[in-house]
Amino acid sequence: MSLQINYHIHTIDSPFWSFALHDGHLIDDNLLPYLLLSEKQRLREEDPYTALIAELPVNQFVIGTSRFQLDINRAVEESVYLRPEQAWGLEVWKTNFPQTFLEQLYKKHQYIYRLIEQHIQSSIQKYGFFVVLDIHSYNANRESPTATIDEEANPQINLGTYYNDPKWRELTDSFIHAITSQTLYGLPIDIRENVRFKGGYLTQFLNKRFGDKGCVFSIEFRKDFMNEWTGEPDVKRIAACKQLLINTVQGLKEYFAYEG
Repeated sequence: MSLQINYHIHTIDSPFWSFALHDGHLIDDNLLPYLLLSEKQRLREEDPYTALIAELPVNQFVIGTSRFQLDINRAVEESVYLRPEQAWGLEVWKTNFPQTFLEQLYKKHQYIYRLIEQHIQSSIQKYGFFVVLDIHSYNANRESPTATIDEEANPQINLGTYYNDPKWRELTDSFIHAITSQTLYGLPIDIRENVRFKGGYLTQFLNKRFGDKGCVFSIEFRKDFMNEWTGEPDVKRIAACKQLLINTVQGLKEYFAYEG
């Protein structure tokens, strides 16, 4: 039995990319007999609606398979959650999870990264540079549905830049300014770097190979655009997050004097 990984790539004439690696909720039918989690448990730790936010006027790479099947934003040896400490204390798989399936998933991970590498290399060859917007969301209210969010510890947007080459500092400052010059949900935007997250395997992978040619902005939206306990979306807020990034892409074009 061959396991499937659902993904979608949309390319246009642009050096910019948006990624939504954790939006997916799909689990291959062959794996369902071994899965211990309910759909609700999975949804809690996935990043629903980030694929909608990533629908920007740039190249797009979206993973439709759940991170609980294969986490593309972790190194291959950590990409299948075999231990609770890899998955927020959750037991994901039964103990009889087949080794053949595990090996297939690792190979799928490697295949996806070959695709990513090829596409970014093509962007560099055509434009001389690239920028990736790596879009995620995070839970800031883990105690209970009614608890008050600690906004000091949980910025509205956590921008992961830790692995980027220092040469992109000026670009980073410009990117942050492009965001803070706007509002989100009618309020000033609290965006801070590397407070909750520094960036995952995607940014490490791309910076190791192409860090002198471009960088990755790992954008973690606090889940203010949805109920993080039930998964219920706030459609207007999702649209606001998307519009925020559409406007920010225009700032990237101006920074690089890119006319496309």
